[in-house]
Order: sequence, then C-alpha cells, then structure tokens
Amino acid sequence: MNTELNKPATSLVNKTLNLALWTGAWLLATALAVFGPQLAWDFQTSLTLAAVTLQLATGGGMALACVQHLRGLDELQRKIQLDATGATLIAGMVMAGSYQILEEIRLITFQPEISHLMVAMAITYMCMVFRGYRRYQ
Repeated sequence: MNTELNKPATSLVNKTLNLALWTGAWLLATALAVFGPQLAWDFQTSLTLAAVTLQLATGGGMALACVQHLRGLDELQRKIQLDATGATLIAGMVMAGSYQILEEIRLITFQPEISHLMVAMAITYMCMVFRGYRRYQ
C-alpha cells in the first residue's frame, strides 16, 4: 500500500530527471554549435549545420520533457510555474526592448548579446519560482 502512495512522487522525480537530462543535452549541443566551428572543424559548413540541427533537436526534446514535467505537477506547483513563466516572459520582452534601445542611443558601448538576455531571464525565473514557493509555504 505504501508503494502506491509513492507512485506520483516517483513519477515526478523521473520526469524531473528526464527534464534535467534533456536540459544538459541541450546545453552541450549548444556549446558544440557555438564553439565547434571555431575550435574543432574550422567552420566546415556541413558539420556546423549538423551541430545546429542537433542543438535544435535537443531543444525540442527539452521542450517536450518540460511539458511532461509540468503535467506531473499538482495544481499549486503548476500555478507557481505559470506565474514564474509569465513574469519571465514579460520581463524578457521588456529587457530585450530596453537593451536594444540602450545600444541604439549609445548608452552602452558593446553589442547586445542574446546570452545576456538568457541569463537575465533565467535569474528572473528562478527568483519568481522561489518567491512562489515562499508565498504558498
């Protein structure tokens, strides 16, 4: 009987691990697509296209794993995730627009990079998830 109660928790753990594995694979594929052309194969077009295709495929796998993970959450956890995702989307849109404007009006001296926006969005998401869990503690 005790194992029946642990099935949802075990399922969520498995879905979380699956998401972590797909995320790790996507990060590695992204690193390969970014650094491979310069460091490993001297910008050979076919290998670069293969690396980008791999990066896109692992990104798709990560998206599917994320959907499966979200379906395994209870209502409160889904609400926290939805709130964090919505806040991150809005913050990302605002930051992207502002970041581009800062470069256009020459208030920053460097070219805006998408990686800066991705880091800012990741930090926003983590803070909002933490806030959500604290709020409903």
